[in-house]
Amino acid sequence: MEESFILLVEDSPSEIALTRRALARNHVPIPVRVVEDGQDAIDFLEKATILPVLILLDLKLPRVDGIEVLRYIRTTQRTRRAPVVMLSSSNEAKDLERCYDAGANSYIRKPVDFAEFERTVDLIIRYWLGANTPPPRL
Repeated sequence: MEESFILLVEDSPSEIALTRRALARNHVPIPVRVVEDGQDAIDFLEKATILPVLILLDLKLPRVDGIEVLRYIRTTQRTRRAPVVMLSSSNEAKDLERCYDAGANSYIRKPVDFAEFERTVDLIIRYWLGANTPPPRL
């Protein structure tokens, strides 16, 4: 049986810790794998034998930004259907537009307050891993 996992692409150690904590507190039953920059995310997806059930992708990343990672995901046959939720602290309309134009499934502004962040993670997980019917794998 294939192992399901969530791929978190985030460069901030504190954001990684907060996301892991929020996922644990929400009893997410599948593991989270973390890559800390955009090029590592692309390399990981190219080599992965099993693709993530959900990608949580930060917008601002070192080496290759989140938009370029998203473009890679959407233009690669094997990954193009992967659900991608962009996570960003940006309130810039241009960032929102760029993410959706590149094929994001969702754009979520990271709440500053941990309790609100935890509720947001809960909603993301309940929707993407519960209510949503995932696309067939390619």
